[in-house]
Amino acid sequence: MAQPLRDSRLVGAIFSLFTQGATLGFAAAVSPGPFQAFLFSCAARFGIRRAVRLTLAPLVSDVPVVALLLLALTHVPQGFLRALEIAGGALLLWLAWGGLRTAGEPTGAGATDVRRREGSFAQAVLVNAAGPGPWIFWSTVCGPILVEAWRDSAPMALAFLLGFYATLVGGKAVLVVAFGLAGRIGPGTARGLGLASAVAMAGMGALQLWRGLTGR
Repeated sequence: MAQPLRDSRLVGAIFSLFTQGATLGFAAAVSPGPFQAFLFSCAARFGIRRAVRLTLAPLVSDVPVVALLLLALTHVPQGFLRALEIAGGALLLWLAWGGLRTAGEPTGAGATDVRRREGSFAQAVLVNAAGPGPWIFWSTVCGPILVEAWRDSAPMALAFLLGFYATLVGGKAVLVVAFGLAGRIGPGTARGLGLASAVAMAGMGALQLWRGLTGR
């Protein structure tokens, strides 16, 4: 009798952690930030299909964050976060310049070979990793939950991760599709959306660079 009761409690705990992870993943998906601006810029410049693939970037960029938490079980040093902010801000400004420079050019199949190298999966990984968002989010919100779940059992920790990344990636993909479809109303709308996303990315890059340099 004790074994079925223990198993039912484990299943309940796993489902609870999956739901908790899904809720936090949804919150992270809809929160504006440098990575979201980058995705919108790619959707406007290169098309929905390409931008949707880039939503998988957190599955790669977040690996060192999660691994650090599981191995060290400590918060990321503040100095490291400031260095990330400076590097990420500079990267976003560079990408925003590319978006502003090519806002009026053809997208999708009409892009040049140079532009095909832009908006790559590697760039998406860099944008997400260079921003302090994932590090702060995992060290202050998700990290303690994951560490506690890992101490209880690996399946519980995996359930939390699965719930989080399923809604994070899925939510970002839905937002990218909605943004891209809005741009299909006409070429003028597409150019306007591309310009707006590039300006937003430039603003976020400047703000991130300022925070990294001043520590505010």
